[in-house]
Amino acid sequence: MTAEIICVGTELLLGDIVNTNAQFLSRELAELGISVLHQHVIGDNPGRLRDLVKEAKSRSDLLVFSGGLGPTEDDLTKETVAEAFGDTLHFDEAEWQKIVDFFARTGRGGRTPTANNRKQAMVPTKGHKLPNAHGTAPGAWFEDDGCIAVLMPGVPREMKAMWAEDIRPVLLQRQNCTIHSKTLRVLGGESSIASKVSPLFASENPTAAIYCKTGESEIRVTARAATEAEAETACDARIAEFRKILGPNAYDVDVPGLEYTVVHLLQQKGLHAATAESCTGGLVAEKITNVPGSSEVFGYGFVTYAEAAKAKLLGVDPTLIEQYNVVSGPVAVAMAYGALRASGADLAVGITGIAGPGGALPGKPVGTVYLAGADARSGKAWLMRLELGGYAERSIIRTRAALYALDLLRRMALDIPPENAHPVPSKDVKPETLDI
Repeated sequence: MTAEIICVGTELLLGDIVNTNAQFLSRELAELGISVLHQHVIGDNPGRLRDLVKEAKSRSDLLVFSGGLGPTEDDLTKETVAEAFGDTLHFDEAEWQKIVDFFARTGRGGRTPTANNRKQAMVPTKGHKLPNAHGTAPGAWFEDDGCIAVLMPGVPREMKAMWAEDIRPVLLQRQNCTIHSKTLRVLGGESSIASKVSPLFASENPTAAIYCKTGESEIRVTARAATEAEAETACDARIAEFRKILGPNAYDVDVPGLEYTVVHLLQQKGLHAATAESCTGGLVAEKITNVPGSSEVFGYGFVTYAEAAKAKLLGVDPTLIEQYNVVSGPVAVAMAYGALRASGADLAVGITGIAGPGGALPGKPVGTVYLAGADARSGKAWLMRLELGGYAERSIIRTRAALYALDLLRRMALDIPPENAHPVPSKDVKPETLDI
């Protein structure tokens, strides 16, 4: 089955509203194994909409609309699509009563709908209406000559509920299969990841799609099969292929973010972690403590933005800062060990860097970040120098640095050597060997 998504509303063309509906619907249709051939955004103009519907109907099996079901004169999606599908609209008393009741219960002291709300109670004659439990505008379902059109409100909350309750189940049944999806999270850029696993994206079942995030990517695998168990097994097998190629960078499946993986891993291993942050300003600690249950594995997060704070809270020797600069490998390692000592944790990370937009130093441009991880179990540490200056925005530099720090905690917990990191044999190592 092929589909086109048509989002109606002049406000979308003007940029007054971000079109999140198209993204949601594209993902939902992909999960159902329905290929999206085109996405359209069109204003509230019946002539242009009529031409678009005619063209889309001639080449696709399913047209998915959002928007244009309101009470105003320019909300003409339902009327235009009905005409294109050889249908008419009639007034539905039951829908009108729902609208009256909706106004009464959502207004202080009770409200009454105006005359133009009556057009929202117009429903298909040959097709059928789609209930809207969250607003006043019912949706519509039309069919003609092997093509289906489903019309939903433009309000995302109403649209998503209508899709889940009344449209997705019917489409799934017509696909005559069960759909199952899983999302593999992978550290690294989209192009780099895709170049390594490109053959796995060619399969039609299971399908795989990659989505870029800050510092990482998601690979969404979707399988179609006769049963849920068969579809899930197919997803697992394909994800195993991705993980074999991508290695430790493929860090987890169906989690909201790396911090969830880190917290769950620390819980499983009975470990505690601590953080010592400068340029990230507590961002790593914030991410960790966003995870329910993080108090079991995290008790200390030091934000030592000032040089004096590094000395007072972490015991960093001021002469070390004076000799090597606060943005340096020796200071990052001293921060990590200081966090271990002050917290009694098993693992700790220390971060210092230049987030910008100013503050560049000779040989250390904006985006230079030193990240160290210390392991109380072995007495050893790791150190890496990150060059994140290609990401000019301060917030992106800090977010990427925090992601690297979380991954360092993950790899230390798993006893996996971190990529592009230098091993630090002991806390007594000479500082000059860390000035990378």
